[in-house]
Amino acid sequence: MMEEKKENFWEYQGCIIPKDLYYDVENQVWLRVNKDHTVTMGLTDVGQTRAGRLLHARIKPIGARIKKGKPVATLESGKWAGPVPALVEGEVVAVNKKVAEDPNFINIDPYGEAWIATLKPFDLERDLKDLLTGEKAFKEMKKHIDEWDIVCMRCV
Repeated sequence: MMEEKKENFWEYQGCIIPKDLYYDVENQVWLRVNKDHTVTMGLTDVGQTRAGRLLHARIKPIGARIKKGKPVATLESGKWAGPVPALVEGEVVAVNKKVAEDPNFINIDPYGEAWIATLKPFDLERDLKDLLTGEKAFKEMKKHIDEWDIVCMRCV
């Protein structure tokens, strides 16, 4: 099994796991805390691989208030449809129009320009406690990858 530790991310079975993000491994959603105290969310490399080529995305509009765990978006591929749960309670302050128009972009660049939404959290400190980061996130992600026998690939 191939495991590689790079400077800014881990790579395991072709799956990229950035070190600076928070994760909900069960739902395969990542969260980045921005300098302005907003948070940006997206689907992990493992999540996009398991979903397959994404065909449809419905993202909550700017101004929507979302409870933690409720969908900030719904994604659909040819073999899967499901929610992207909000990892924090907050208000949507930005929506990635590029992903809304072409969700397949998530399959190409899940951690970069293919983020899904940015929220202004109501209680960030409280909500971050439920998420994994660092080595712990990597170990849990590895378990998930092994359990589902995943080899990550980017669809182009």
